[in-house]
Amino acid sequence: MHSLPSRSIPLPLPRRLSRRVLLPLVAAAGLLAGAAAPALADEPCGSVVVAPLESTGPTAEPCTSKDAVVCRIREMNWPEKVVARDIRQDYHGLLEDMRRTQAEMRDAGASDEDVARRMVDMRNDAKEITRAGMSPEEVAVLEARNTAKYGNPLGPTADQLYAKYGSWQQVIDASTRTSAAVDHELGLEYRPCPV
Repeated sequence: MHSLPSRSIPLPLPRRLSRRVLLPLVAAAGLLAGAAAPALADEPCGSVVVAPLESTGPTAEPCTSKDAVVCRIREMNWPEKVVARDIRQDYHGLLEDMRRTQAEMRDAGASDEDVARRMVDMRNDAKEITRAGMSPEEVAVLEARNTAKYGNPLGPTADQLYAKYGSWQQVIDASTRTSAAVDHELGLEYRPCPV
């Protein structure tokens, strides 16, 4: 089998649509099973390296992860994982928008607090945007996790993060972090650009 080339996001709309339509069909034919993972070393920052997903169904083993999102992904069938991966890639594109905004704000002389508050707002906006493409069940898992952990379905506020980390710079750093465990479950490796 040949490996699929890795690609950087964002993709033009026609490629995203064809990926959402054609990829499940190709996988259903068994063409992706056993494909080798792409080389990761040459990927530029700001990209998401995409490895082929195995065309298998949900795992029958109990999930031992402490992350409910990881467990939910493991319960998904293959076409659901493809959709979830596409949504996750779109989310990473929004995180790169945040990094660009951060750099622009820094260039304009914004304070750490102003940048942090803007980053947290943008992160929450990114969550709302990406959740619009998810099923109500998937959104419920995410919102339940965040409500239990932060008292807010979208996640922590800037003030909660400041209380946790003690500096606005650490709030900025936290606002652009992503879950490597979730990415891994979806066959993704995110390569952020330094700010």
